[in-house]
Amino acid sequence: MAAKIEVEKKSFSLKDFIQKENTVGYVFAAPFIIGFLAFTLIPMILSLYYSFTDFNLRGGDWIGLENYVRLFNDDRFINSVLVTLRFVFVSVPLRLAFGLLVAYLLTRKAKGVSFYRALYYLPTLIGGSIAVAIVWRELFSINGAVNVMLEGLGAAPVNWFGDPRMAMWPLILMSIWQFGSSMIIFAAGLKEIPAELYEAAEMDGANKLKSFFKITLPCLSPVILYNLIMQMISAFMTFTQAFVITGGGPMDSTNFYALYVYRHAFDFFNMGYASAMSWVMLVIISIFTVIVLKTSKYWVHQN
Repeated sequence: MAAKIEVEKKSFSLKDFIQKENTVGYVFAAPFIIGFLAFTLIPMILSLYYSFTDFNLRGGDWIGLENYVRLFNDDRFINSVLVTLRFVFVSVPLRLAFGLLVAYLLTRKAKGVSFYRALYYLPTLIGGSIAVAIVWRELFSINGAVNVMLEGLGAAPVNWFGDPRMAMWPLILMSIWQFGSSMIIFAAGLKEIPAELYEAAEMDGANKLKSFFKITLPCLSPVILYNLIMQMISAFMTFTQAFVITGGGPMDSTNFYALYVYRHAFDFFNMGYASAMSWVMLVIISIFTVIVLKTSKYWVHQN
């Protein structure tokens, strides 16, 4: 009888211990859970509801699919989609290529590699700030440093932000300049490639270039896939550069999707219309992500 009571006490104590551990876990997870509910899940549900209304901060009525129908009759909306796609298709491959090149160079055995790796990562930490965007705008202004260098080389200065054909390029260059996050991930992936593969390739007479295409890229393809998806999503949501540097001009040539959503939401107070645009953007990003994932089986090497 005494043994039975002792077993029951031990079971009860174990149960109390598990409940206590769960409580501690919930307490530590509470900030994330509250933040996720307050700033992600609930706003998403509300924006989905508002996308079917003409909400304008003072209230709104249910209008069904009218906002979505209006989107595809809005020439500026179609233009913002095309401008954003052009930016994504040019900036993302260039940023990945540049990040991979720098990561490849910085994983070689040399003095000061850690310092240069931190130095190259710095633009990513500050690249999305308003201050850097202002500096970038001054660099490419009519009398900016870029035009001064062009004149020094004997070329004519370029009206970067006044010519619709040229306005996109400073924003693309700024995006490429912020390659630090992909570089760090590429560097980590490069270090995981077995050195024996390169040694075997060298014994077979393969040069550095052939080893890069036959060993480095296939082994790094899962990392390339991850970086491609993350950088693509980030490029679709580009906002600060266009808002600060060009304001969407000239002639809507840099009127990115996120900037157009912001204009309708906070300049025109068409919150319902802006919510509909946000959900369409979610669908667009999802479609491109699925396409990348479905096609990855043809070029991602599984180790």
